[in-house]
Amino acid sequence: MGKNSLLADSSDADQLRKYARDLAEVYKSEKQKRKELDAANQQLTKYADDLNSAILKLKAANQELQEAYLDTIHRLVLAAEYKDEDTGDHIIRMSRYAALIAEKLGLPDRDVQNILYAAPMHDIGKIGIPDSILMKPGKLTDEEFDTIKTHTAMGARILANSRAKLLKIAEQIAISHHEKWNGKGYPQGLSGDEIPMVGRIVGLADVFDALTSKRPYKDPFPVEVAIDIIKKERGQHFDPDVVDAFLKNINEILKIKSEVASAEHTSLSDCNYSGSQFSSSRFNS
Repeated sequence: MGKNSLLADSSDADQLRKYARDLAEVYKSEKQKRKELDAANQQLTKYADDLNSAILKLKAANQELQEAYLDTIHRLVLAAEYKDEDTGDHIIRMSRYAALIAEKLGLPDRDVQNILYAAPMHDIGKIGIPDSILMKPGKLTDEEFDTIKTHTAMGARILANSRAKLLKIAEQIAISHHEKWNGKGYPQGLSGDEIPMVGRIVGLADVFDALTSKRPYKDPFPVEVAIDIIKKERGQHFDPDVVDAFLKNINEILKIKSEVASAEHTSLSDCNYSGSQFSSSRFNS
C-alpha cells in the first residue's frame, strides 16, 4: 500500500507540473496575442489618421478647384458684358434669386446649387452682340431687337456639347430664359411645361433684377412697381408656380438684393449653397 501510495503521489505531482507548464504556455501565448493585437490596433489607428488626413487634403484641393472653376465662369461672364458696370452684381443677384426660387419650389439640393452656379451664364451669348446695340441708351429698332434676340441661341452654341452637368444646365438656361409661359417668347416660341424649369426660374429672376436695376436705356423701377409687373404677367410671361414662389418669399429676395448692394468685389465663388442654407464669406462678414 505504501509503495502504491507513493507512486500515486508522484503521478499526481507530474500531472500538476504538466498543468503548470501548459498554463504557463497558454499565458505566454495569450500575452503574445495581446501584444500583437495592441500593435495591430496601433497600426489601424495610424491608418485611420493617415486616411483622415488624406481626405481633408482632398477636400481642400477639391474646394480650391471648385472655387477656381467658379471664378473662371464669373470672369468669362464679365468678359461677355464687360462694358456694363453693374454686370458683376447683376449676375450674383439674379443667380441667388433663382436659387432661392428653386429651393422654395422643392427642387433637390444639387439642382438648386447647379442653378446658382449656371444662372450667371444666361447671357453669355451677348459677347457676340455689337456694343452699339447693347449699350444703346434709346429704344431699339425692330432690326436691332432681332439682333439682340440671337444672344440666346449664340449662348447655347457657346455652351453646347460639354460633358459637365453644370454647363449642360447653363446651355438650357441660355436658350430658354426668354421663352414665355404663353408661347410668345423667343427663340423657339415654347409654352408652358415645354420650357425647361431652369429657364422659367431664371427668366423671372432675370426680369426682376433688370426691372429694379439701372440699365443704359432706363432708370431702376421701384421694387413695388416691379412686383406689380410680375404679378400682372403671372400665367402670361411667367409660370404661375414660379411667380407664387417668388412672391411668397419676396422678403428673402429683397434681403439678397440688400446684401449684394452692401458687399464689395462680389464673385460667384463667394456664393455657396448646402441643403436649404446659403452662405458667403463676403455676404456674412
